Amino acid sequence: MKLPEHSSCGCPGAFVAANTRRDFLRNSSCGFGMFALAGLMADRSYAEQRAASLTSPLQAKAKHVIFCFMDGGPSHVDTFDYKPALAQYQGQQIGEAAVSKKSQSNASRRWLGSPWAFQQRGQSGLWVSDLFPSIADCADDICVVRSMVGIQPLHGQQNLLLHTGRLIGQAPSLGSWVSYGLGSENENLPGYVLLNNDWIPNGGFENFSSAFLPANHAATMIRADGEPVDNIVSPDRADVQRRKLSLLDQQDAEFAKTTADSAAIEAAIRNYETAFRMQSAVPDVVSIADEDQHTLARYGIDSDNDYRRFYGLQCLRARRLVEAGVRFVEITCPLTHSNNSPWDQHSKLVKYHNENAMVTEQAVATLIQDLKQRGLLDETIVLWAGEMGRTPHTASSHIDENTGRDHHVDGYSIFLAGGGFRPGFAYGETDEFGNSVVENPLSVHDIHATMLHQMGLDHERLTYRFGGRDVSLTDVHGRVVTELLTGT
Repeated sequence: MKLPEHSSCGCPGAFVAANTRRDFLRNSSCGFGMFALAGLMADRSYAEQRAASLTSPLQAKAKHVIFCFMDGGPSHVDTFDYKPALAQYQGQQIGEAAVSKKSQSNASRRWLGSPWAFQQRGQSGLWVSDLFPSIADCADDICVVRSMVGIQPLHGQQNLLLHTGRLIGQAPSLGSWVSYGLGSENENLPGYVLLNNDWIPNGGFENFSSAFLPANHAATMIRADGEPVDNIVSPDRADVQRRKLSLLDQQDAEFAKTTADSAAIEAAIRNYETAFRMQSAVPDVVSIADEDQHTLARYGIDSDNDYRRFYGLQCLRARRLVEAGVRFVEITCPLTHSNNSPWDQHSKLVKYHNENAMVTEQAVATLIQDLKQRGLLDETIVLWAGEMGRTPHTASSHIDENTGRDHHVDGYSIFLAGGGFRPGFAYGETDEFGNSVVENPLSVHDIHATMLHQMGLDHERLTYRFGGRDVSLTDVHGRVVTELLTGT
C-alpha cells in the first residue's frame, strides 16, 4: 500500500506512526529541518526588530570607551595594592591556609615583597607604587578597583572573559556590544577600533570578534608600525570606485533575496560602505602631522625605543579617534620579549615589569591628562586592566633578580578614569598579603554592567536573539556597582 505524502514536503509516511524511535526520526527528518529553519529565521527576524527598536531609559554619562589592555596580568601587589606584610614575611612559607585553587599555589611557596616602594599620591592619598610614576600623577583622576575576582588562572580563558564575558569565546566582545547598542557618532568611521601593537593575546581574534552580532560591529584593526590599514588608499578615482561599489551592492542585494539568511550579506554590504567612507576619514584621523612637538613628547612618540614610540602613537590615535566620534577603542600592549604575554612575569619580575611600565605608563597617563585638558574625560571611560593579577608569593626558595610571580585571579586590581567614575577612589580590599578578596569582591560582569550603564545601556536589556534566546554581554550575571560612580 502506498503511504500518504506529507502535505508540504512530500515525504512519504509523514503521518504514519513510527514503530521505532529510529523510524520516527527518519520519517520526521524533513519536519525537523523545517523546525530548525523556522527557528533560525525567527531568531534573525526578532534580532533585527530588537536592533531597530533598541532604546535605553538611562541617561548616558559617557559616549566613548578607551580600553588600555595590559595583556598577561600586571602584579596588583606591585602597582595599586600596597601590602607591607609581604616585605615583613618575605621568604616564609605561605602555609596551607593561603593555598588557593585560583592561583598557582601550594603550601611551600614563599611570600614575596614588592621591589617597588609605594607612596600615597595626590590629594586623594591613593596608594600607587614607584613602578608607575606618571600614572601616580593621575591619582586624583582614577578609580582603582582592588577586589577583582576571576574564574580560572589561565590567560586564554581570562582574556575571553574580560573581553566577551565568556570563558570559551564564540561571543561578541564588549566593544562589539557597545557598537551594536550605540553605533558610531561618525558614519565615516567604524564604531569599534582595535589599535594593535603587533601582538594578538591568548584567546586570539575572538577577543575582538562580533560573533553572532552583525559583522560590521567587529573590531577594525589599525596597526602601529607600517601601513595603518591595508588598502586604505584606492587605486581608482572616487567616482569609479563608487560605481563599482554600487554594482557590488546591487549584486549582493539580489543574492540576499535568494537565501534564507541574508544578515551576513547585508552586514558585508554595510562593511563595504564603511570601508569606502573610511578611505577619506582614516588617513586624517590616524595621522599625527598636525600635533605639536610638546604633545608628541608627552606621549613618548619622540622616544628612541620603538615599543614606547609605537605605544605612544596608538594612545594619541585613541584620543583622535574619540574626538572623531568612535565609540570604543582598544589599545593592545606590545610584547617586548620572548614570552607568553607581555606582563606574564613568572621570572625576572623586576626586569620585565619595569620594561612594560617604561613602554606604556607615560602614554596612558598622558592620554588621561590630554582627554581631561580637552574636556573629553567626562564623556570618555578609560579602562586599564589585565586579565588577572599575580601571586603575592613565589615558587623560588632563593629570592633574587630572577624571581617572578605566577597567575592569580583570587584578587587583583584594575582602574577606570572618566565617564562618571569616582576620581581618586579605591574600592575593595584584599587580605594583608593581597592573596584573596576580603571586602567587596567584583567580577568582570560587574565592571561590564557598570560601564554599559555609564554609556546609557542597560546590561539586561541590551540583548540579541541567538540560539532561541535573548543573549546579553553579562548573561545572568553582573550588577551596576553604584559605589564606583559619582553622584550616586
